[in-house]
Amino acid sequence: MKVLVVDDSKIARMSVIKSLKEIVPDAEALQATNGLEALEIFQKERPRVVFLDLTMPVMDGYEALKRIMEIDKAAQVIVVSADIQSEAKLRVLVAGAKNMYPKPINHEIMKLIFEKDLLV
Repeated sequence: MKVLVVDDSKIARMSVIKSLKEIVPDAEALQATNGLEALEIFQKERPRVVFLDLTMPVMDGYEALKRIMEIDKAAQVIVVSADIQSEAKLRVLVAGAKNMYPKPINHEIMKLIFEKDLLV
């Protein structure tokens, strides 16, 4: 299963990938450092799941989410952000994200995401 992890922080990407591999050991983790890179990779690779940060340079996660959903209305996007305000969560859910979780993602949260949020 291809999974795209989008965050400008390498440490944050590695944290998501580590937790992902504990739940789905054979997952192929693709990485992007901003929303524009994410769009390019999404169009080319069509990952099953996207873990998306909101605050990034070049193109933020809000715009990337909007464009991903324009490409594929059934895209499974999980927002992982330090912005835990209820307005941010409402905005991404309305835009099509499956759910939003605060950073950092750990094993228990990743397990919950795969059990509750995703169709895999």
